Amino acid sequence: MNDRDARRREVRELAGLLLSEIGRATGGIHHTHRAVSDRVFRGVGLLTRRSAAPVKVMHDAITDGVYTAVRAGVDSAGVVGRNVADLPLQAPVSRTVVGSGVIAAVNGLIGDELEGRRSPLTEDAVSVRVDGRPVDCTASGLAAAFGEATGALVVFAHGLMETEHAFRYGEGPHYEHVLAERGFTTVHLRYNTGRRVSVNGRDIAVELDELVRNWPVPVERIVLIGHSMGGLVLRSAAHRADVDGREWVGLVRATVSLGTPHLGAPLENLAHYASAGLSLFPETSAFGGLLRRRSVGIRDLRGGSLVDEDWVGRDPDALGKAVAAEVPLLPQANHYFVSAAITRSQRNPIGRVIGDGLVLTPSASGSHKARRIGFDPKNGLHLQRAHHFTLLGHPAIAERLVEWVPPAGLEPAT
Repeated sequence: MNDRDARRREVRELAGLLLSEIGRATGGIHHTHRAVSDRVFRGVGLLTRRSAAPVKVMHDAITDGVYTAVRAGVDSAGVVGRNVADLPLQAPVSRTVVGSGVIAAVNGLIGDELEGRRSPLTEDAVSVRVDGRPVDCTASGLAAAFGEATGALVVFAHGLMETEHAFRYGEGPHYEHVLAERGFTTVHLRYNTGRRVSVNGRDIAVELDELVRNWPVPVERIVLIGHSMGGLVLRSAAHRADVDGREWVGLVRATVSLGTPHLGAPLENLAHYASAGLSLFPETSAFGGLLRRRSVGIRDLRGGSLVDEDWVGRDPDALGKAVAAEVPLLPQANHYFVSAAITRSQRNPIGRVIGDGLVLTPSASGSHKARRIGFDPKNGLHLQRAHHFTLLGHPAIAERLVEWVPPAGLEPAT
């Protein structure tokens, strides 16, 4: 498929998806409107002995007609959009910085649903990217994409609703440049964050296996760096590769997780219980349904799930404790973590409750009273007055990477 055809498919899918979501939202508003009005008319009916019934019949007829007409119009526009929409872009949407960011946000929210219906936005569920373009992990494809390849690789995995471009956030120095000076070749992964962490991990394990086998020069060392969900996905991939006996995992010498919710994320926990509460009442059930549409990738953040056993055969809306199997860290590698808090002092109660805005410090460090995943506390860095996305490009982290990741050819300190 040429770039023009790929662009049209992606633009038309996005246009159709936008309009179909507007139609779905219209249906939700209609349901909420009727639930509220029905309750009001029932109350009025108790006082007026049903004399308001004719008014209710007229109100319902007009309301239903208006909402039905609006939704029909939006649905028709969606059909047209999926057939004729286009934009004057030189490349497919997924290969541009802004466009790929839009697709990443959509996939993060409902990427599992889109994959289930084979949406063009989810065709490259996991891929290696260079300048936004997918790389064929054959010997010829890798040789063309990585002209100055070294035997030391640093693999970056972005977080929820992000792409590989997220690691260019901030003024720098960018981590890939810091590590390039130390002899490492950067490999950026892009994956559909709406899928299960374990599913992405399994596919990444296979992708890295093919990449290492076909790399232009023999691979000697691998460093894994993940931001937020990316840290979970890389841990899952390493575990899967270890279980399957893939050789590349034995080359991993260090891992770095940046604001990764190893023990779960509070916002997902809140959404889990809020969706259940909102679904109890007709007036709010549409909002509960909206929350329940969140992707399974987001749901995995509730407990930091890494393996299939955490979710297979389980009701995703059950109100019990989140299930997350204890997955050991790779024994031959050094493991580092970075946490952050938006407050000046680590003792500030607000910082303890909010953390970096999305992930709490105990979760990022993999340690609280109930669970410990095995990080050495000395291998951590905590940043004050920093938010979740600050971790994508912070000078203090860049400096620490110099300590954590020795130049290629030297074994990391134990």
